[in-house]
Formats: sequence, C-alpha cells, structure tokens
Amino acid sequence: MERTLTATVLPQQNRQHSAWPLRVLATISLWLRNVRTRQQLAQLDRRALADVGITPAERCMELEKPFWR
Repeated sequence: MERTLTATVLPQQNRQHSAWPLRVLATISLWLRNVRTRQQLAQLDRRALADVGITPAERCMELEKPFWR
C-alpha cells in the first residue's frame, strides 16, 4: 500500500510556514478594499449618505483612517 503525505501528516510548523503567502495576499486584498470603499464613500452626497444611514461626521471619521485600519 502506498502512503501519501497529507496536511494531517505534515507537522504543524510546516503548515503554518506554507500559509504565510495566503495571509499576505488576504491582508493586501483587505487594504485594497478599504481604499476602494473609502473612495466610493468620499463621492457620496449628503442625500446618498442619509440613504445608507451615515452622517457627514461619520464619513469624515472613516475617511481619516489609514488604509490598514
């Protein structure tokens, strides 16, 4: 019978080591989403803000945040 290595056979350290590129990509993806959604938020007028339930002050607070938050 032939044995193959699976994720359950590999040590925990190797699985964590191989997962870091995915974590980096996920983090960069989140940062890009933050930039994109804040750009869209900046373009909304007062009426559109009211439609989504955001005050102009809340918009300003969100737009002042750095992209990594």
